[in-house]
Amino acid sequence: MDGKSKQVIKVFLVFLVFCLAALFLSFLMMEKILNPSRTPFWKAKKIEAAARGSIYSNDDFNLASSQILYKVSVNTFSISPEKRELFINLFSIYSGIDAQEITAKLKQKGYIVLSYNIPANIAANLKQLGSKLLAYDVFREYQDSSGRIVQKMGIDVEVSGINRSYAYVDVLEPILGYTQKREYKGMTIPDGIKGLEKYYNEELFPRQNGIESGVKDIRSNIIRNKAAILKDRIDGSDIYLHINLSFQRRVEVVLDSFYEKYQVDEIVAGVMDPQTGAILALASTNRFDPKNIISHSALNAAVTEKPFEPGSTIKPIVFSILLDKKLINPLESIDLNKGYYQLGRYTIKDDTFPAKNSVVQDVLIRSSNVGMVKLAKKLSGQEFYDGFKRFGISEFSGIDLPYERNGIIPSAKKLSGEIYKASASYGYGLTTTFIQLLRAYGVFCNDGVLVTPHLVKKVVSSTGEIYNPQFKQQQAISAPTARKMQEILIKTVEEGTGRKARVDGLVIGGKTGTARIVKKGGGYDNLYNGSFFGFVKGGGKTYVIGIVAFGTHGKEDYYGSQTAAPVFKEIVQVMQKQNFLQGSK
Repeated sequence: MDGKSKQVIKVFLVFLVFCLAALFLSFLMMEKILNPSRTPFWKAKKIEAAARGSIYSNDDFNLASSQILYKVSVNTFSISPEKRELFINLFSIYSGIDAQEITAKLKQKGYIVLSYNIPANIAANLKQLGSKLLAYDVFREYQDSSGRIVQKMGIDVEVSGINRSYAYVDVLEPILGYTQKREYKGMTIPDGIKGLEKYYNEELFPRQNGIESGVKDIRSNIIRNKAAILKDRIDGSDIYLHINLSFQRRVEVVLDSFYEKYQVDEIVAGVMDPQTGAILALASTNRFDPKNIISHSALNAAVTEKPFEPGSTIKPIVFSILLDKKLINPLESIDLNKGYYQLGRYTIKDDTFPAKNSVVQDVLIRSSNVGMVKLAKKLSGQEFYDGFKRFGISEFSGIDLPYERNGIIPSAKKLSGEIYKASASYGYGLTTTFIQLLRAYGVFCNDGVLVTPHLVKKVVSSTGEIYNPQFKQQQAISAPTARKMQEILIKTVEEGTGRKARVDGLVIGGKTGTARIVKKGGGYDNLYNGSFFGFVKGGGKTYVIGIVAFGTHGKEDYYGSQTAAPVFKEIVQVMQKQNFLQGSK
């Protein structure tokens, strides 16, 4: 074959190869057009974690907030050995993690997690660091055990979970409550366990993670076409309290000082607007750090979860039931039997000898057990029972806190009997809670209307929608009866057992209470609950305040007049300083 023929054959073979290649490429293009799902596009999915809502005080302090945490990982094989120290030092500077800790973790081989708890601002910095390290060849390609070439990989930053933080540590505990972590849709998120965190868990809970999914371009940005999946991030709602942080903290300081002085089990206090039921402060000496719970005994809110025998603080309620039914006249004479009353085999006695020429209202002013027993005889068992119910005694108050207890009162049948009727008239043989008594005393300052105590002022969604919770009310006694009770309770502070609650320039009314604590096995212990419930009026404002000192020792200073009334006075003085009682001297 001559040279010319060889040249023709060579050209033909080249042409044939070209045609076959063109045919093959055409086939691939048709395949991709007819079967687009098999086209090997690079896809990406970005998740923007939704956060739990915050809890704000009335003065706009963030009491409980959430922060998104990030997991930061790296492939140790991808780090260039000669630039390992550079990586460690720079990562330590950007992350705040000690260099020795990073070095120890890098002893592991392969894909490792350097931290699960990186906050958002540091995570953003670490992403920038990753880009810089890639540009300076701190990361490299490498060959794995199977001989495959693995492309160089930088720092991997992704959402790991959500952290709950409490900026003011134990303030407003256990009312604020706490959360525990749980797995939810592949992330660790906080879930409400106690307090407001539990009661409003559904409102606070994050609604929807932000999702961006689809084909990405050469810069790794997702192409926003019709095939892309886009969902907006929707955080949980924020809740705003009636409680002022500054006032709450000052009340807690007052309680702590008396706690040290009295050496009691616990002191609780609450301040409420009697017309609306808004709680302005709800404090306890048994507080805890929700991020570092040591003692589980402090986790329960005594104000709602601890029923107790109220002692003499129940007397104004019984007295007002009698007054409302016109069964007594406050100025009518009454014989107090020299402070003793025999009821079967029981002897009921007063702590002080009765004054001569006592009248019915002196029974309340001097806190006479004998007088209450004699007056309560005028009520039928059913009237007694129904009267307690109208005041919310043994009923759930409806406060926006979980695990509320309701207490126990004797049945109408039992209250028809002399013993139960007598003991109930001065606060024994029944149990109530702090919050029930606080709302009950509000009746005397609100024309006889019983309101629902509540902590939350409004709920605001992440989209700005505002929800104002509504709470029910009911008439407990008539308005004239309520006003008369105010007068008598004011005299009780001015002339009777509540004198240590007086504050110059303000109108104060209320009633002390002292009750022995029942032992677990029955009978009464040598410990007492001392209490004072009342109201303060000044500058056109009226507030109801309650104090209970649980577990005072029966040696001295265990009466409510000696323990709770002075606490009441100091809280009122704090209210003066913080202008809650504007216009008062």
